[in-house]
Amino acid sequence: MAVRPIRVFGDPVLRAPSVQIDTIDEGTRALVADLLDTVALPGRAGVAAPQIGVGVRAFSYNIDGEIGYVLNPVLVAVSGEPELVGEGCLSVPGLWHDTLRHPHAVVHGIDLEGKPVILEGDGLMAQALQHETDHLDGKLYLDRLDPERRKRAMREVRESDWF
Repeated sequence: MAVRPIRVFGDPVLRAPSVQIDTIDEGTRALVADLLDTVALPGRAGVAAPQIGVGVRAFSYNIDGEIGYVLNPVLVAVSGEPELVGEGCLSVPGLWHDTLRHPHAVVHGIDLEGKPVILEGDGLMAQALQHETDHLDGKLYLDRLDPERRKRAMREVRESDWF
């Protein structure tokens, strides 16, 4: 339907926990279409509903050419020793910091028909699953940085031209 603008750090919708989707209606279908259109742009691995201004539990992903979505996702499992991986966020443009993430993750949710969806992956997919479910809980990847990296990142945010 439409590529939606991305909300950036400082917007309250990014810090509020998202609500469960109880009814799958035309509004939900339009949201999914917008999430899919928005994540399909080059260089995007995932877009959570709060990033386009909607405080509900939904996200889209674009990993290795596979584009999809999930409603009411819950991160049910992570495994492997957490490792530092380079990470950025559309809502914190221009910043890139090493973030601790597990190398494997599993998310359960539903699709637009209410059928169960299981997303599971390693590497970038695992990172995206963790990153996008964090968004739905009102967290940004900056919150996961160690204190010294976070201090440096917050200085970069304050000095950015978009803040």
